[in-house]
Amino acid sequence: MKIQPYITFDGNCQQALNFYQDVFGGKIVNRETYANKDIDVPEHYRDKLQHAELKSNSFNLMGYDAAPDTPVTNGTTVSMSVNVNDKSEADKVFDKLSSKGKIHSPMQKSSWGEYYGRCSDEYGVTWMINCSNN
Repeated sequence: MKIQPYITFDGNCQQALNFYQDVFGGKIVNRETYANKDIDVPEHYRDKLQHAELKSNSFNLMGYDAAPDTPVTNGTTVSMSVNVNDKSEADKVFDKLSSKGKIHSPMQKSSWGEYYGRCSDEYGVTWMINCSNN
C-alpha cells in the first residue's frame, strides 16, 4: 500500500510546486495542463495544471488546479506531515514553509518529547514538522 497526498489549488498549483521543490528538492513530473482537454474550463484557465507531481526518492506529492467552478477551502482538510532526522534541517524546512505563511506552533520540544512545529504556507497548506533527533 502506498498513500500519497494530493493537494487541490485555486489556480496557483505550478507556483506552489515550484516552492515545494525549492524547500524539499525533487523533480516536477507528469505535468499536464487543461490545454487540449475536453473539459469545460475558460480559455484563460487552459494553462493551469490538471495534474502534476513533485517526486523524489523519499516522497511523491501530487496536485492540481481545481476548475474555476469548484470551491476550494484552503488549509483545513489536509495537513502535510514531514519527519526529519536533524534539528537544523527541521528549522530550515519550517522557516521556508512559514516565511510567507502563518506559524501556528513554533518549533519547540513537544509534549511527546520531539522537536515539532506547525505552520501554514503562503498557499494555505498546513504543515507539521517533526524531528525525533533533537
